[in-house]
Amino acid sequence: MTEFEGAQRRIARGWLLTLAIVFTAGGLLYRMLVSHQPLGGSSLMFMGVPVVLSVLLVLAPPAKTATGGILFGITLVLVVLAPIMGEGYLCILFASPLFYGFGVAVGKGIESIRRMEDQRRKNSARCAAAVLLIPMCLEGVFPATTIPRGQTVEVTRVVAAPSSAVEQALAAPTRIGQPLPRFLRIGFPRPLAVHGGGLTEGDTRTIHFSGAEGDPEGDLVTRVVAREPGFVRFETVSDGSKLTQWVRWEASDVQWRALDATHTRVTWRIHFARQLDPAWYFTPWERLAVRQAAGYLITANATPAGAQQ
Repeated sequence: MTEFEGAQRRIARGWLLTLAIVFTAGGLLYRMLVSHQPLGGSSLMFMGVPVVLSVLLVLAPPAKTATGGILFGITLVLVVLAPIMGEGYLCILFASPLFYGFGVAVGKGIESIRRMEDQRRKNSARCAAAVLLIPMCLEGVFPATTIPRGQTVEVTRVVAAPSSAVEQALAAPTRIGQPLPRFLRIGFPRPLAVHGGGLTEGDTRTIHFSGAEGDPEGDLVTRVVAREPGFVRFETVSDGSKLTQWVRWEASDVQWRALDATHTRVTWRIHFARQLDPAWYFTPWERLAVRQAAGYLITANATPAGAQQ
């Protein structure tokens, strides 16, 4: 065996050992966090885990660059470990930019440190990196490190129907035959059946949702808590659907005003709580999903059948 072949084998064995450690650590961290909510939706999951994996991957035999080795290892973790842990492609899709982003950040930092010759500067750089990363990974772990979760999204559309017909449509059970917006079809729970209706205070309706990511089906139950001419407010009574992994649906305010004899302006305002951290990353995605849901509800629940396109 040549010296080159021996070195290659040592590198291969080192990589196998490192990956075994990474897979074990990743699996243990995942199980620990998801079993202690709300840690499973905090930055400790979506930022802390990739940082830990990146640091472990740096211990592997040198690749051409630290960043290249980290990205290779993270790809293996996402492709192999995540499905084993019970996560489907939707969670992988949303989490992967964070995993790769922090992998690149750690890799570039390590490469920068390796280029330094002064040991004191190396230690200072490591300390600075740790100081920056630790607070970012603690968002959502403690009340003091949690950014307010309350969100409100509003969608307004003009429905080609008189206001009386819109009111009748709102009083009927929600129609779920309309195709969902494209973004909501990438793996989110889908409405399967609706029970109940009405616009009188106390009226309830139940929307039965499909499961997602291996979890069972569940129901979202709402109740009418306020009613005025041209206005109704639905509040959530209970939510046993998989939706609670992403958002906590709190209330919906619906207003409708006649523009003329055949057109009505309908505004659907949804109040919800963001369930995932970090806020800077997940808030835009959750607002996009809820905004599309509000538009869908106007079409499915406030638009008379004859006026739907």
